[in-house]
Amino acid sequence: MLMPPDMREWVEEDDLAHFIVDAVEVIDLSAATLNVRGSGSEQYPPGMMLGVLIYCYARGIFSSREIERATRQQVSVRYLAGDTHPDHDTIAKFRRENGALLRSVFVEVLRLAKASGLLRLGAIAIDGTKLKAAAAKSRSMRLRQIEEELEKITARVEGLLKRAEAADENSLDNGGELPGELAEAKARRDRLLKAKAELEHETRELHQERERQRASEESRGVPKRARVRSLPAEPRPESQINPTDPQSVLLPTAQHIFLQGYNAQMALSVPGEGACGGPGVSLIVAAEVVRQANDILQLEPISEAAIENLAEPPASVLVDTGYDNTRQILSLEERHGLRVLCPPAKSARAKPGHVSRYRWDRQRHEARQAMRKRFEDPVERALYKRRATSVEPAFGIVKNAMGFDRFRLRGLEKAGIEWTLVSLAFNCRRLAAAKAKWN
Repeated sequence: MLMPPDMREWVEEDDLAHFIVDAVEVIDLSAATLNVRGSGSEQYPPGMMLGVLIYCYARGIFSSREIERATRQQVSVRYLAGDTHPDHDTIAKFRRENGALLRSVFVEVLRLAKASGLLRLGAIAIDGTKLKAAAAKSRSMRLRQIEEELEKITARVEGLLKRAEAADENSLDNGGELPGELAEAKARRDRLLKAKAELEHETRELHQERERQRASEESRGVPKRARVRSLPAEPRPESQINPTDPQSVLLPTAQHIFLQGYNAQMALSVPGEGACGGPGVSLIVAAEVVRQANDILQLEPISEAAIENLAEPPASVLVDTGYDNTRQILSLEERHGLRVLCPPAKSARAKPGHVSRYRWDRQRHEARQAMRKRFEDPVERALYKRRATSVEPAFGIVKNAMGFDRFRLRGLEKAGIEWTLVSLAFNCRRLAAAKAKWN
C-alpha cells in the first residue's frame, strides 16, 4: 500500500519516461524479435522492453544486471516496466537480437520529429570518435604468439587426455579436477583457433577490398604513385587480433595512446529555424560503427545513411580535414546536389605554377582549389563554424552526460546495434527537452 494505485503519480511531469511511453505507442514494433524465454519463463511486450532500454541508456545505465536492478529500485524504470522485473538474461537477449527493431525505431523517431517540425534538415555535421570495445587491450596477441600458444595448449590437451585415460583404467583414481581442467584447456584452444581463423579471414577480405579499390582507381586514371597500396592476402607473423573480441582493433587516439575498440561515426543535424517558433533540434541522423582507424573513407557511407534515414539529402555536409576524400566529395555532390564543406589538408596544397601531367592529380587539385574558394565566402565560413557547436559537443554529451565510453556488446555488428541504441536515447533526450520547453 506504500505505492500509489497509478505509478504515473510518482513520476515527475517532465520526466523522460512520459515522452518514451508516448513515442513507443505510435511506433511500429513489427520488426521486434520476441524474447520467448530468458533465464526465466515470462514473455514481455517488446514496447515495454524497448522503452526500458531507451530510458536506461539515456540515464547512463548500460549493464543488463543494472537495468534489471533499476526495474526494482528506480520509480521511472519501474513505471516503464509496468511494475514487472525482466531478468538480466532476458534484457541482454532482447538487446542483442533486436538490431533491426532499434534501427527501424531510430529512423521512425527521426521522421516523426521531421513531420512535427522539431527537426529541420538544412545541414548535417559528421565526425567520428574512438570508443573502447568489451575487450582488454592487454589480451591482444600477434599471429606468432597465437601459433606458439596453440602448440603449448595442444600438447597440454593431449597430456590431459592421457591422464584421463589412465584415470579410467585405475578404478581407485577418480581423476580429481581433471575434467574441468581439460574443458578449460579445450575452450582456450577453441578461442585461439577462432581468433586465428578470424585474422586470416579479415586479412583476405581487406586484400580483396583493396584490390577492388586499386582497380577502380586505375579505371579512373589515378597514377600508380597515388593509388592505395596493395595488402597481403595472408596475415603476417606480427599481425594482431584480440581473442576476446576478434573484430575490435587497436586505434590511435588524440592522446597518442592506443585503445582496443571501434571508430564510432555520427551525423548530426545542424539546428535551423523550426516550425515550432524556435530553433530546430539538433539530432543524430545517422550512426555507424567501423573498424578503420581514420575517417578518410567514411564521408560517403555515413552521408548516404543519413540521406536514406531522412528520405532526402541535406543542403550541406560539414566535415573536418580527416574526411578530405576528393572522390567521395565529388560523388556526393554530383549524385545528390548537396554542398560539402571540408577544409583541404595543408599538405595537399600544390607548389605555385606546378601543373601535374596526371589527369587525376589535376582534377583533385582543381577540386581542392574550388573548396578553398568556398571558404572565402563569409556565409560558408559562418555555416562551417556551426559544426563545432553541434557534432563535437554531442560526443561530449554521449561520453560524459550519458556516461557511454565503451561498448558492452562484442563484435562489429553488435557494437553497431548498441551505437544505434545510444543514438536513439540521445535523440529522445533532446526531443523530450524541446517538447517540454516549447509546450
